[in-house]
Amino acid sequence: GGQPRNVQPFSDEDASIETMSHCSGFSDPASFTEDGPEVDEEATQEDLEYKLKGFIDLTLDKSAKTRQAALESLKSAFSSKILYEFIMERRMTLTDSIERCIKKGKSDEQCAAAGLACLLCVQMGSGIESEEIFKTLGPVLKKIVCDGTASIQARQACATCLGICCFIVTDDITELYSTMECLENIFTKAYQRDRDTNGVSSTHNTVLHISALLAWTLLLTICPMNEVKKKIETHLHKLPSLLSCDDLNMRIVAGETLALLFELARETDADFFYEDMELLTEKLRALATDGNKHRAKVDKRKQRSVFRDVLRAVEERDFPTEMVKFGPERMYIDCWVKKQTYDTFKEILGSGMQYHLQSNDFLRNVFELGPPVMLDAATLKTMKIPRFERHLYNSAAFKARTKARSKCRDKRADVGEFF
Repeated sequence: GGQPRNVQPFSDEDASIETMSHCSGFSDPASFTEDGPEVDEEATQEDLEYKLKGFIDLTLDKSAKTRQAALESLKSAFSSKILYEFIMERRMTLTDSIERCIKKGKSDEQCAAAGLACLLCVQMGSGIESEEIFKTLGPVLKKIVCDGTASIQARQACATCLGICCFIVTDDITELYSTMECLENIFTKAYQRDRDTNGVSSTHNTVLHISALLAWTLLLTICPMNEVKKKIETHLHKLPSLLSCDDLNMRIVAGETLALLFELARETDADFFYEDMELLTEKLRALATDGNKHRAKVDKRKQRSVFRDVLRAVEERDFPTEMVKFGPERMYIDCWVKKQTYDTFKEILGSGMQYHLQSNDFLRNVFELGPPVMLDAATLKTMKIPRFERHLYNSAAFKARTKARSKCRDKRADVGEFF
């Protein structure tokens, strides 16, 4: 504890720029470990916490612009650093600030506050403290999600936040079912397309339906098997109607949700039989080979790639295994449930996902990675390749790859075969 430093008040004009400039390095965890001279970690941590205290105070500012910039700065810090002890001491203050911003703020501020609420729960993990946070914020989030007068963006952010926070903290099965019912009431409106021409084809509401469906699917993965069976019976024959939606993202989310439901259904019953299998596979095959000229090439490529995997999952019970690298560790994503969970947290944490997979006890528990791997500074230094060596290696690999491709593409290489 040295002498207290003076904090200059932020004006409306420069609040956004000033607050964000303090956290410009937070979005990239690598910025903390770049090659360079040794730094005093304790002093750096003190300086970081001092800035974060300032941002927490600014979430109560009279200016909406200042509040939003402070929320965004806190989000950047929470997504790229583990700040458990710092947050533990201030969790109630943060919860009160988030609640106030969601209740009284405009659309952008509500979205930033909902995003910060997600990260707050990710930092705290599953425990009594997180349950207290959710007890305070849960009713507020539900109210915004169901409020038809609120902005679509705010409702969308609150639906995502509601699903993630419930996934992290709730041990109460009735609260889990209540949250799922709230989300179901939103995305099932997309099923009314045949009766209401302004339903699923309306992009205005579709983004909300997508967020609600993704949050609901995440919660389905932690439901008891008897509840999973009920939900599958209710939704499996309705979801294929969303495959005809005009919105690409809705088609993709509906397809991936179907693949996940089939995976869960076959886990609960090895002899699971779906009556309309032929019609469904026809639809999926059409989307996997879609060549409509009125659709953008990028959209068609993305759609075909996703629906090839979905078709394989439904027809052949197959999943294309993916590998995720973080530090010295590897994680294999080998099922739709794991993919859904990984994609959800990656969307929230962004570039900080790898750092949290290495250090966040809650996430490591979710993905069954065990306790964090403790490596001392000397080991880390030996593992890290110097920047100049990395450059030489990449340069050599690029040249070799170019030569190999040129040889394969050179038409003269095939001339000898004709003699």
